[in-house]
Amino acid sequence: MHNRKLIGGIIFWLFVFEFCASLVGAYDKVDIENWLNEAESTLTRTDSYTAIFHKQERIKQRLTSEETIFLKFKKSFKVYMKWIKEPYKGRESLYVEGYNDNLIKVRECGIAGMITLNIDPKGTTIMKGSRHPITDSGLETLVKIIKANLKKSANPKEVNIKEHGEEKVFGRTTRKVEIIFPKDKTKNYYCYRVLMNLDVETKVPISVHIYDWDDSLIESYGYEAIKLHAGLTEADFDPNNSEYRF
Repeated sequence: MHNRKLIGGIIFWLFVFEFCASLVGAYDKVDIENWLNEAESTLTRTDSYTAIFHKQERIKQRLTSEETIFLKFKKSFKVYMKWIKEPYKGRESLYVEGYNDNLIKVRECGIAGMITLNIDPKGTTIMKGSRHPITDSGLETLVKIIKANLKKSANPKEVNIKEHGEEKVFGRTTRKVEIIFPKDKTKNYYCYRVLMNLDVETKVPISVHIYDWDDSLIESYGYEAIKLHAGLTEADFDPNNSEYRF
């Protein structure tokens, strides 16, 4: 009798522990979704922004060198980039939706930069060095992808969220969060694991590391010195701007 009571008690507390753990997991997921909703709301209200954009991607099994780019972004969809560090220091690109037959203007660095090229944003020339076309760039797109993957499953146990406390990134106080999705490609999540730093003030992700199902880093993006509501004008996206080389 005593043993049965003991076993019954253990089973009861295991059930309570599991139930509470499921509630914590659900709360964490909702909490992160709320942060991302706030980030999305902030970006929706932001007409333009500038940042130092850090980019590193795995292309055909090879992790590329980190690219450091001065970025200008303005709605509806205008993007100017200037590479400010090696290996592509001096490269410039400009994309304005609906302008230039929706082609990217590119001025390469070095000898290759003697002429301006107009390139299909989804063509093989530009995509051989990138996992995403320029038309997918921007903080709002990044937030939408993370949010969409969090909402894929109604089961809180399927998505594991780990808190790693506060961390200084690019001089900003951030909340470091890890999201682990099912290690099953057939479930159609974007990736296996995301490690991101959310700016405590704006809730915007300023550092994101994405890992595939082999847990290999495939994408790393950072937004340093973000200036929201930057007040960019048409001149910032004019190829005839005297500061540009197009």
